Amino acid sequence: MTVDKLVASPAAAVAAIPDGASLAVGGFGLAGIPWFLIEALLEQGAGDLTIVSNNCGVDGAGLGLLLEARKIRKVIASYIGENKEFGRQFLAGEVTVELTPQGTLAERLRAGGSGIGAFYTPTGVGTVVAEGGLPWRYNSDGTVALASPPKEVRRFFGKEMVLEEAIVTDFALIRAAVVDKAGNCKFHAAAQNFNPPAAMSGRMTIVEAEKVVEVGELAPDEIHLSGIFVKSIVGLTPEQAARKEIEQRTVRARPEQLAHQ
Repeated sequence: MTVDKLVASPAAAVAAIPDGASLAVGGFGLAGIPWFLIEALLEQGAGDLTIVSNNCGVDGAGLGLLLEARKIRKVIASYIGENKEFGRQFLAGEVTVELTPQGTLAERLRAGGSGIGAFYTPTGVGTVVAEGGLPWRYNSDGTVALASPPKEVRRFFGKEMVLEEAIVTDFALIRAAVVDKAGNCKFHAAAQNFNPPAAMSGRMTIVEAEKVVEVGELAPDEIHLSGIFVKSIVGLTPEQAARKEIEQRTVRARPEQLAHQ
């Protein structure tokens, strides 16, 4: 039997995402994010969303678009980043933000996809991450409306470790460089950071693929994520696949240019 998980468009892929859904979203900054799935979700209109991602895009791009449209209720992320609107909404009490150490966040997503309910890690021991009190939501007057609870701490191999719960989301949106029609994914460079664990975390994972190939064209050691985690695939056009923006571009003169100044 031939497996083919292709859908017609980003709009068709996200059509079933309802208000109140939780989504794990791949990418790191703007690298490797599912540009077209995010924009299709914005157009679709679902709101009151919980987003789990390394950060929340930037002003005017990526998940920042959903944030600016007030479609996000809660974010679980490792940092605010360069998104000024994200920081403003958090400090104004307009969005709940559960900040989580970056490596812990990746492992919480991976654990969720592996059927592991929780795990112990030394990261965060002796800080508000473990002891509680980290602001998750503010009141409009700047006081803390909701703070993180204390977490269980135990000693293993002579070292204290904090218990972290796994994350399982309703949906996941990711981007891959090459995907076969069964959903087996190959990622390029930094896109491997959060796309695989985000995909594992989602009960219904949608991938936008820069290139779609037939089953068998990917060698086994090229596959970074098994197709068992993928529900549907959106194939991008070459023009769409070329869209790879970054947050900032800093340039300097080449040494030979400096020598002639």
